[in-house]
Amino acid sequence: MSSPILYSFRRCPYAMRARMAIAISGEHVQLREIVLRDKPDEMIEASPKATVPVLVNGDEIVDESLAVMRWALGRNDPEAWLQNADLSLIEENDGPFKHHLDRYKYSTRYEDADAEEHRSKGMEFLHKLEKRLAASPYLAGQSRGLADMAIFPFVRQFRIADMEWFDQSDIPKVQVWLKRLMESDIFLSVMKKYPTWKESGEEFAFPA
Repeated sequence: MSSPILYSFRRCPYAMRARMAIAISGEHVQLREIVLRDKPDEMIEASPKATVPVLVNGDEIVDESLAVMRWALGRNDPEAWLQNADLSLIEENDGPFKHHLDRYKYSTRYEDADAEEHRSKGMEFLHKLEKRLAASPYLAGQSRGLADMAIFPFVRQFRIADMEWFDQSDIPKVQVWLKRLMESDIFLSVMKKYPTWKESGEEFAFPA
């Protein structure tokens, strides 16, 4: 039986968290790297909403990043990520925080978006994480779990918007937590660069 196909874009935080869950689970897929400005017809046919990640497993199409994470971890969850899920915190990340992140980092794309205002609103969520991390090294307990791995790629994006400002902000526990996860073997392993599938015709066994 052929391996499932994963359409992914290296720099997308939704795709990052899906790749990490697949990698930690030990499930194997065929990775097709795409670029968002030139999406392959095959991906759009599989998932007309045309956002990454998209997992094609025979007739099964999984095209939401959290669903891809659950798909992989439901098969094998060696670090018990699903036990440290905190879905309400992930929902807040994917909803209000992502809204403010987009308008902070890409303010010129949105009419009347005030970058500083959205940065301030985003920081409210990060201060909430700071309080969580004062009680434990990870967001939902003593070990990393679904909440950490689903949220930190977006906090990473928030930092990228102004790294010097972020690193000087009064969120020391968030900074340590983010650095630890960005330097983790699992994150570094899924950030390898691949040629795009549409241009090269190459798909790659993932994890390598």
